Amino acid sequence: MTDLQMSLIGAAGVFVAGVFAYNKWQEHKAKKSVERAFASEHDDVLLRPGDIVRNEPTLDPNPAPVLTDVVAPVAAPVSAPAGASAPVAAPPAAHADDAPVAPPVPMAPVAAPVELITPAAEQATSLVDPLIDVLIPLALEAPVRGDKILPILQTLRHVGNKPVHFIGLHVNGDWEPIVHGGVYTKLQAGVQMASRTTALNELEYSELVTRLRALADDIGAEPEIPDMIEVMGESRTLHRFVAGHDAQLGVNLMSYGAPWSIATLIGALEKQGFDVRPDGRYIMPDGDGGQLFTLTTNVTLGADTTSRLTLLLDVPCVAPARNGFGAMLDCARALVGRLDAVIVDDSDQPLTDQALNEINSQVLDFYQEMDAADIPAGSTRAMRLFS
Repeated sequence: MTDLQMSLIGAAGVFVAGVFAYNKWQEHKAKKSVERAFASEHDDVLLRPGDIVRNEPTLDPNPAPVLTDVVAPVAAPVSAPAGASAPVAAPPAAHADDAPVAPPVPMAPVAAPVELITPAAEQATSLVDPLIDVLIPLALEAPVRGDKILPILQTLRHVGNKPVHFIGLHVNGDWEPIVHGGVYTKLQAGVQMASRTTALNELEYSELVTRLRALADDIGAEPEIPDMIEVMGESRTLHRFVAGHDAQLGVNLMSYGAPWSIATLIGALEKQGFDVRPDGRYIMPDGDGGQLFTLTTNVTLGADTTSRLTLLLDVPCVAPARNGFGAMLDCARALVGRLDAVIVDDSDQPLTDQALNEINSQVLDFYQEMDAADIPAGSTRAMRLFS
C-alpha cells in the first residue's frame, strides 16, 4: 500500500469512530431528557399524598353508619407486638360490670324530598286542567314578559260558551297563570271540552284554532294543535258524564192554611240564615263564599203571596263533607215549625223519614261515582263543568 492509501484508510476510521461517538452522545442526551420529563419534583395536580386511600384493617368489615352526634368510648392504646410493622387496632375497653358494649346507633334512612306544589302551580292546574280541557302547547321563540302578552291573550277568553285559559312556564320552573312582572319560556292554552249545556263542537274548535294561530303570531309563538277528531271524541265522552250527573234535588214546603205573605217570608228566611238577593233569589251560604242550597218562592218577582216553597240542592257542586242534603232537610224541618207547613214531593205527597233516608243513600252513591271519575263533587273541576 502506498502512503496515500494508508492515509485514506486512517481518515475513514477516524470518521466512523466520530459518527459512532456522536450517535452515542445523542442517545445519552435523549435518555436524560426523558428522565427529567418524568421525574419532576412537582406535586401531581390529580393525585396528592393526602388523596391516597389506604386499605387499613378494621374490626368490622362492614361498619354501619353512625349518627354524627354519638360519641364512641375511647379504647386504651395497645402496644404493637414485637416485629409488627403496622399498629393493631385495640378492642373496645370492657365495662366494670362486663356488660356488652352497645353497638353504634344506625343512621336513619334519609327520606326522599317531598315535592311541594306552590299555590301558583295549583292555580295553573285548575285553569288548564288535562282532564277537562284541550291542552295546546305554545312554543315561544324567546322568553316573554307577562306585561307584553297579557293584553293579547285576553282577546281570546271564550269560544262559544267554553272558557279559554292560558298559563306559562315561569323562568323559576313553575307553571302559573300569566301575570304582570312574570317572564315565561313556554305557554299553554286550554279550552274546556264540555259544560252543562253542550260539548265542544267542530265549529267552536275551528274558531279556536283560527284565533289562536293569529294570537300566536302576535306574541312570537307556534301552537301545537291537537287532532280535531280526537278532541271531538273526548269532548262528547266528557259531556255524557256531565249530563248523566247533572243532579238537582228539591224539597218542597206547602202551606197548611192561607198563602204566606212574601214580606213575612223574607223576615222568616233571613232569620233562618238565607241571604236574600236583590233579584229575588234566596241563598243559603256555606260560610266560605259559596252556597249550600237555594230557595225559590215559585211565583213571579212582583207577587205578594205564595203557598209553596222549594229548596234546591245542586248536588255535583256541593262537597260531601258539607252534607248539603242533610243541611237542606234540617232547614226544611225548621221552616215547617216556623211557617206552619209540611214537607212534600213534587206531587204534593208528604215525604216520610224513610223516603228521605232513601234519597240520602242515593246521594252518597252519587258522590262515590263522582270520586271514581276523579271529579269530586264540590271540587274546582266539578264547579267548572257544572257551572
